[in-house]
Amino acid sequence: MPELPEVEVVRRGLARWVGGRTVEAAEVLHPRAVRRHLAGAEDFADRMRGMAVTDVRRRGKYLWLPFENGVALLAHLGMSGQLLVHQERAPDEKHLRVRVTFTDLARGELRFVDQRTFGGLSLHPLTEAGVPDVIGHIARDPLDEEFDEDAFHAALRRRRTTLKRALLDQSLISGVGNIYADEALWRAGLHYDRPTASLSRRGTADLVRHVRDVMTAALAVGGTSFDSLYVNVNGQSGYFSRSLDVYGREGEPCHRCGGPVRRRPWMNRSSYFCPRCQRAPRTGAGAARA
Repeated sequence: MPELPEVEVVRRGLARWVGGRTVEAAEVLHPRAVRRHLAGAEDFADRMRGMAVTDVRRRGKYLWLPFENGVALLAHLGMSGQLLVHQERAPDEKHLRVRVTFTDLARGELRFVDQRTFGGLSLHPLTEAGVPDVIGHIARDPLDEEFDEDAFHAALRRRRTTLKRALLDQSLISGVGNIYADEALWRAGLHYDRPTASLSRRGTADLVRHVRDVMTAALAVGGTSFDSLYVNVNGQSGYFSRSLDVYGREGEPCHRCGGPVRRRPWMNRSSYFCPRCQRAPRTGAGAARA
C-alpha cells in the first residue's frame, strides 16, 4: 500500500484539479471497487450525482474528498489503486473500475484504476473533526501541524512493543509503512526490534525528526515507485527509490559505515537494516535474529 508521501503526492495533484467542481455522474465498472460502500454500487452512483467537492484531504495513508453536504468520498488505494485525471477522449485503462465525470466536462474526468482490486471508493459521513467516521481512530501523521510528539512519546513508553511495530501502528502515528519505517530507523541508528519503553524523550524526538525528514525528501521527488502501479494523478512515477539507504539493498554497503545491509523476515514482510549502525537489543528475540 502506498505510504504517506505517495498519497500526499496524489492529494496535491487532485487538489489542483477537483476542488470546487460538481459531480455530474459516477459510473461503477466493477462492483468490487465500491465494496466498502455497503449500500452497493447503485446507491454509490446515485449519491455521488450532484455532489460538490470542497477540498481534498489526507490523514496518514487515507485520502478523501469532502463534499458540501457533510459526506466524503474516501479512497483506499490498496496495493495498486490509482486516481487519475483524464480528458474524456483518452482511452479507458484496462483496469478502470470507477469513472467520475463533472458538470464542467471540458476539464475532464476522474478515474479510479486498480489492477489487483484491493483498493476502493466509498461514501461516509464526516465527524466534527472533518474526518470520515470509519477512520476516526487513525492518529495524526508526523507531517500534521497538530501531531502531538509528547503524547506519542508517552504512548511509546506505555506500550510493550518494539519500535518498528509502533511506527506501523496507525493508531499511534499514521502514514508510516514498511519502507519509510526502515529508512527512518536507519537514519536514527535504531534497531527495529528495540523495545519502545527504552526510548528516551530525546530519542523519540530524534526518531520523529528522521521520519519527517525521510518523508519530506520522498515528497520532493514524487514518492517511491518500484513498478508502474504507484503513479501520481498524471500517471507519472516517483523517484525516491533511487535514494533509499537500506530498503531493498540487501548485501550492498551501508551508506554510513560500509558494512553489508541485511534483510530479516518480519511480520510477513522484510526489515532492512545495518547491523553495525543499528545494534540489536541485548536480550530478547531481536538479538537472537540479528
